[in-house]
Amino acid sequence: MELSLVVSNNSGSGAIEFAKEKNIPTRHLSFLKSGGDVKEFTSEMLSALADAKIDLIALAGYMKKLPDEIVKKYKGRILNVHPALLPDFGGAGMYGRYVHSAVLATGKKTSGASVHLVEGAYDSGEIILQESCPVYEGDTPETLAERIKKIEHKILPKAIQLVADSMRDCSARA
Repeated sequence: MELSLVVSNNSGSGAIEFAKEKNIPTRHLSFLKSGGDVKEFTSEMLSALADAKIDLIALAGYMKKLPDEIVKKYKGRILNVHPALLPDFGGAGMYGRYVHSAVLATGKKTSGASVHLVEGAYDSGEIILQESCPVYEGDTPETLAERIKKIEHKILPKAIQLVADSMRDCSARA
């Protein structure tokens, strides 16, 4: 398994900077850059993925919904990391600070992170891995986010490896 391409809708993202430092190819693709044309964006994304011979996509901090055509083409091969224990606190508008604020507002004693397969609706796919952490009295969205970010960084690589291994096993049986 190798990291072959980093794509971001934000040209100044930390992921793009990290990839450049490691000599990993990068692409800045966004709806805005595509003039708001979903078909053009989808075509550019599919081209970039095909050119890099991408088998598995991992979304980490990618805040936009992927077009259906990309989700269908890579069905079962797109992972997303989410800063909550799905199915709670998932769906449209539930990202970053909004998730942590919602967890705190409900008085939950536990939160965490999930890695799931991407399907059509936000945060609806099969959960691959989850890990929890306590919610402490006096937590703020920022302090909770710090703990959960560490979990995300731990479980995303494990989930990627699990799915990659499963893909290899399936192709070996075929």
